[in-house]
Amino acid sequence: TIRTMNNQINRREFLKNASLAVGALGAAGATGCQSLGGGGKSLYDISLAQWSLHKTLFAKKLDALDFAKATREEFGIDAVEYVNQFFKDKANDEAYLGQLNARAADHGVKSLLIMVDGEGSLGHGDTAERNKAVQNHHKWADAARFLGCDSIRVNAATTGNGSFEEKQKLAADGLRSLSEYGAKLDLNVIVENHGGLSSNGAWLAGVMKIVDLPNCGTLPDFGNFHIGDGKMYDRYTGVAELMPFAKAVSAKSHDFDEEGNETHTDYRRMMKIVLNAGYRGYVGIEYEGGKLSEAEGVLATKKLLETVRDELS
Repeated sequence: TIRTMNNQINRREFLKNASLAVGALGAAGATGCQSLGGGGKSLYDISLAQWSLHKTLFAKKLDALDFAKATREEFGIDAVEYVNQFFKDKANDEAYLGQLNARAADHGVKSLLIMVDGEGSLGHGDTAERNKAVQNHHKWADAARFLGCDSIRVNAATTGNGSFEEKQKLAADGLRSLSEYGAKLDLNVIVENHGGLSSNGAWLAGVMKIVDLPNCGTLPDFGNFHIGDGKMYDRYTGVAELMPFAKAVSAKSHDFDEEGNETHTDYRRMMKIVLNAGYRGYVGIEYEGGKLSEAEGVLATKKLLETVRDELS
């Protein structure tokens, strides 16, 4: 199993994982808004979410094993956020995960988290299905710990026709169970606003209060505020509601104007909300636009985040 992998890690990888584990321990011992792995010299550091290159990866133009290399060499970024869809069958593959570790280390890239999708609804209305979903996430928690990550990003999907409050309790039940498992690994379980009720900032903040565990938090995404039926939740209100529990931040981007500003989100306003909450960790680029290529979109988002950071420093 993955729990035995640490015995096989070479000294370089062991030291890398040990230092990251210390950061995770510190995060798990505190409450409120967290700063996971930021360098401390600037207001925030910048990471790259693997989803930014999803078209390239799905088209097999980039091997998932080379993501860390591309992150460093093409974009000058030194921290990554993996997406399990790109190595879906590798959660228990010691050799593959070892290669991911080695390549990240070779390029001086930190592994921050794994975004986990497709493993069931943690807020399922059926207890057996909910427990199954929790169990399905365990292998990714193990993999994340092996990779030296601080967190796994999960979804707070619910099922059934329950009320606002009833679905909060269902989501909280699954998240609490998974977070208790994560705590044994010194790992955070963080939830992204990812559609439906989870994109209602007040609902998800309420779920966090019910779970009430130091290693369970949020990953506010600037753009994922579709609450259903074509309705949108105000993104600035939503991020403000989620930031007290944030352990990571996702800078979603789509399009840019001639001045380099994102046309859907006022990054200056949004980053003030993030920083005013006391957050000083990584801000992850997640480009999903279609007008610029993925590489161009990543670079445009990075430049904007750097410009805003300079202005606010």
